[in-house]
Amino acid sequence: MVLAAGLGTRLRPLTYEITKPMVPVLDRPVMGHILDLLDRHDFEQVIANLHYFPETIREHFGERISYRYEPELLGTAGGVRACADFFGDEAFLVISGDALTDIDLGALAKRHREAGGIATLAVKQVPDTREFGVVLHDREGRITGFQEKPEPEEALSDLGNCGIYVFDPRIFDYFPERPFVDWAQDVFPVLLANDVPFHIHEVREYWNDIGSLAELRRGTFDALRGELRLKMEGEEVKPGVIVAGDRAKIGQPQPIREDTEIEGAVWIGRNVQIGANVRLMGPLVLGDGARIGDRAQLRGSIVFPGTEIAAEAILIGAISGHAGILKSLRPRPRQK
Repeated sequence: MVLAAGLGTRLRPLTYEITKPMVPVLDRPVMGHILDLLDRHDFEQVIANLHYFPETIREHFGERISYRYEPELLGTAGGVRACADFFGDEAFLVISGDALTDIDLGALAKRHREAGGIATLAVKQVPDTREFGVVLHDREGRITGFQEKPEPEEALSDLGNCGIYVFDPRIFDYFPERPFVDWAQDVFPVLLANDVPFHIHEVREYWNDIGSLAELRRGTFDALRGELRLKMEGEEVKPGVIVAGDRAKIGQPQPIREDTEIEGAVWIGRNVQIGANVRLMGPLVLGDGARIGDRAQLRGSIVFPGTEIAAEAILIGAISGHAGILKSLRPRPRQK
């Protein structure tokens, strides 16, 4: 199950116009990268809960997955319980719709089977505990407690909760009798109080929750630099410069003019128009259909699909978008 119903408040103002799972990372929405990850691990049955801008997700992914609409938000755990019939009697995976990761889901499932608990939580060492809920555990990896965004000097662990879980269906026996249920506030404390075993699986691979504008920039540039295994359309036309679409092929007209100055890693989407005497300084992402005006200078920025940058503009460390962004996000064919 992909959790896709949240409001994405920390990504505002982007999420005033687009739901968080549809926020672009390079050539596709972050949720598209999640589904690619599930495809690589042979997950054939996937469901997503929807609430905020639900039709944008349905229209983009179509019949690739199943959906469950929440008229009122049910919480991180309540939304999962609403899909209990979908999971049946088997253990199931839950992953946040804003996770940018190349986690080995096979290793996570193996850890769950071998540990024998009711749940297994993916965790990763984090540099700043103030940004994450951290997980406490014993020598065997059994969870003993949690701290919510502790100050570094007060933190008893530096393992952040990734929001990626494997659950046994018995987990629903520990839910309160009300619709809205949260994992951290309602379910995990009950497991601890009843001495129900559940465990950690420490992630060695890349993980970023794309939960804030700063993390969106960092995750996008990490992907551009190849710091995680991510499916990405395009071919390298010169060192560090990747162009998507037919124009990346030899013999096709290029969006890069002879008078364009490029430094560092740059990804250029389909149908991008670059004006005269433009300077591009990476890391930099130009989404599908972006238009860069004459003599503009861009550095360390993300230009969302369909966005126009004015002539002679200077853009440094920015995320530039527009309200029509969804029209420029084209569905990508499913590939195994």
